[in-house]
Amino acid sequence: MVIRRKAALSLLWMLTALTLHLVIVAGEYFKPFNVTYDHRALLIAGKRRILISAGIHYPRATPEMWPQLISRSKEGGADVIETYTFWNGHEPMRGQYNFEGRYDIVKFAKLVGSHGLYLFLRIGPYACAEWNFGGFPVWLRDIPGIEFRTDNAPFKEEMERFVKKIVDLMMAESLFSWQGGPIILLQIENEYGNIESSFGPNGKKYMTWAAEMAVGLGAGVPWVMCKQADAPEYIIDTCNAYYCDGFRPNSEKKPKIWTENWDGWFANWGERLPRRPTEDIAFAIARFFQRGGSLQNYYMYFGGTNFGRTAGGPTQITSYDYDAPLDEYGLLRQPKWGHLKDLHAAIKLCEPALVAADSPQYIKLGPKQEAHVYHGTPHNNGQYLSLNESLCSAFIANIDEHESATVKFYGQEYTLPPWSVSILPDCRNTAFNTAKVGAQTSIKTVGLDSVSVGNNSLFPQLRIKSKLRSISQSWMTLKEPLGVWGDKNFTSKGILEHLNVTKDESDYLWYLTRIYISDDDVSFWEENDVSPTIDIDSMRDFVRIFVNGQLAGSMKGKWIKVVQPVKLVQGYNDILLLSETVGLQNYGAFLEKDGAGFKGQLKLTGCRNGDINLTTSLWTYQVGLKGEFLKVYDVNSTESAGWTELPNDAIPSVFSWYRTKFDAPGGTDPVALDFSSMGKGQAWVNGNHIGRYWTLVAPKNGCGRTCDYRGAYNSDKCRTNCGELTQAWYHIPRSWLKTYNNVLVIFEETDKTPFEISIATRSTETICAQVSEKHYPPLRMWSHSEFDGKLSLMDKTPEMHLQCDEGHMISSIEFASYGNPKGSCQKFSQGKCHAANSLSIVSQACKGRNSCTIGISNAVFGDPCRHVVKNLAVQAKCSPPPDLSTSASV
Repeated sequence: MVIRRKAALSLLWMLTALTLHLVIVAGEYFKPFNVTYDHRALLIAGKRRILISAGIHYPRATPEMWPQLISRSKEGGADVIETYTFWNGHEPMRGQYNFEGRYDIVKFAKLVGSHGLYLFLRIGPYACAEWNFGGFPVWLRDIPGIEFRTDNAPFKEEMERFVKKIVDLMMAESLFSWQGGPIILLQIENEYGNIESSFGPNGKKYMTWAAEMAVGLGAGVPWVMCKQADAPEYIIDTCNAYYCDGFRPNSEKKPKIWTENWDGWFANWGERLPRRPTEDIAFAIARFFQRGGSLQNYYMYFGGTNFGRTAGGPTQITSYDYDAPLDEYGLLRQPKWGHLKDLHAAIKLCEPALVAADSPQYIKLGPKQEAHVYHGTPHNNGQYLSLNESLCSAFIANIDEHESATVKFYGQEYTLPPWSVSILPDCRNTAFNTAKVGAQTSIKTVGLDSVSVGNNSLFPQLRIKSKLRSISQSWMTLKEPLGVWGDKNFTSKGILEHLNVTKDESDYLWYLTRIYISDDDVSFWEENDVSPTIDIDSMRDFVRIFVNGQLAGSMKGKWIKVVQPVKLVQGYNDILLLSETVGLQNYGAFLEKDGAGFKGQLKLTGCRNGDINLTTSLWTYQVGLKGEFLKVYDVNSTESAGWTELPNDAIPSVFSWYRTKFDAPGGTDPVALDFSSMGKGQAWVNGNHIGRYWTLVAPKNGCGRTCDYRGAYNSDKCRTNCGELTQAWYHIPRSWLKTYNNVLVIFEETDKTPFEISIATRSTETICAQVSEKHYPPLRMWSHSEFDGKLSLMDKTPEMHLQCDEGHMISSIEFASYGNPKGSCQKFSQGKCHAANSLSIVSQACKGRNSCTIGISNAVFGDPCRHVVKNLAVQAKCSPPPDLSTSASV
């Protein structure tokens, strides 16, 4: 049975891949069309469009994940997929290009087109994106005379060459709209307005040059510059922020575009995790379109994973989850995904009226309440008929942060929660309110026998299962030598800058020197009961200090002073410094000057005759780890590399490599490794670098017990994970795994052993929802008339929709009550009003199905208590197919 199921799944994947291949080979996804714009919107084939864009960065997922990510974005209501290009990924060495694997941007673009979606390509080529060095290749800083992002000839030459490379590649593959491809919009530079003044007059010259250069490439679609208030008239300036409803482009001829709607934020090791409430982001989007917005892009819709050493910095974590509607593993984050899907549908119902009106009618309804009304009927020649004959859509906002408000609009009363927007596609009936969430909540799990852990009361959307089995009790080990290990080391006088030596080929750079300590110095320290110290004026990101082969101490930070007491002996002493980068700086002016390692003076203090200046000493340099350069993480690395068995009672030692084999968890659910038992290092699975890990703990305070969505959001609001590891779980893409004998290799810097590392699948186990009989009808009940485009509402009965992950089924209904149930997800209880048939009706509708829909009305459940507004609350359990449910972890 298991074999037949797996064979069927394999055949299905093959057929899907073949279908996509045939579509891609066909080469044309749309009839060729032009893209222009006016003051109101982008014009797609001459027609104004209101567009929803989903940010997905192709290298932060695998090509095997791309189709599902794009499909789920489309299902969620996206018209457009947005991505940066990543220069350092595509040109790792000057003139040597990489467009394969996770960097196959052509394949990604064709997949977007094959799904019927448009593509917004942000070439930059500076990306920021919390990506290593902001997307710049490190070799760029070695070009003589170069200065980044200013009126500098060497930089402009390199930048133009890469931008032209991408535009020419897209054109050669017929991927622009006028060729029948999906690309409708391009971006040059990125948030340059934030730093332009740092370069004085040369900043303005560079910006103008970049705009002219881009347009001169003949791509044939509009270009944008985000956060560039002085963009030329032929470039659309756009907004990046948590809120962009108040943004206005610098010309009345340009549409209002929101290139980055930050639906979350990134995290650094040792920090709390940012979360943005669903109600607030919905409010921000509704306000944007209410006040004339035309295109909104989620940054991110899917954040993904910083595989390898791609994470920016310094010290940004491997996960780029971003609290996005699709989580790091590609699973739906509910209720955010579902609530925003409904918002998109409501906006799309308004689109005919939104594009017909040049501007909305503004109506003040109260001190903090207002409406914007769009009406008008487009005529074939672009003129408009009488408003009496018009379409009409309206947005009513209550921007009060504390109180609900009841307002009168067109003769009817509407009650709005605080900090919310109601959308009326026909100017009469409310289709959606940003603060009233009807979408389900999903509780995701990993492992076996779930129990809640961690400080996650604000967003109870993850449960970690207990009794996780370790990935293996059979490990091999290999000792990494400290200091100089290879024949490519060299000696130089003075402290060399880290990146000038490593060229970012490795995080690690060893500095070794030898000093002589006299008897007088030792006596001086003993007599005064003091210790000498090694002082470093300035250091980033991490340093380990060894004396005579023993670790004296370590320090992390960004350009901080280091004072490390050391124990020295009479005679010669070896001073060994290990400088480590943890992601290169990705934001700000003068990136090429930022560097890494040490700055200023390096001294040995506290000697009898004064400080010893080590800055001018002879230092021997060694780049990287021996294991890195021998590629001991390769699947073909065997005992010949020096691997030996690791006893279960082994005494932990620093700087060790570990290797084991494991079988993949059953099923198709995403897979993750738990490194919470480890210290700091890097990991590879079957030779694929899954990234850095570091078990730093977030501060215990600063999270709060509740999160109030009301009021302006910032990245410090609604933080979670206090007192817990910033990141414990690390994604392994399914496509990197075999059924059996997968090779896991770890480099561990601290004295931790790997016996407690576990592996588990990740899925949604519990789903909950609560919907009132007074909730809005489902958006699918609205329809446009084919005759005049006007809207009608077929059925006003609210519905509850429940859905498990793909391939999972609703196995049981754990709670159901139609009446006045109390509590919230995982804490529901019956109220005094309860329909006795609630459980049986919901079970009959849902059990054994992947998804189900239930009407919320007395007609379905009967009326358990008259004159009371009833709610339906449901909690259900999702399970994988029976033959896979016992293979959740290995």
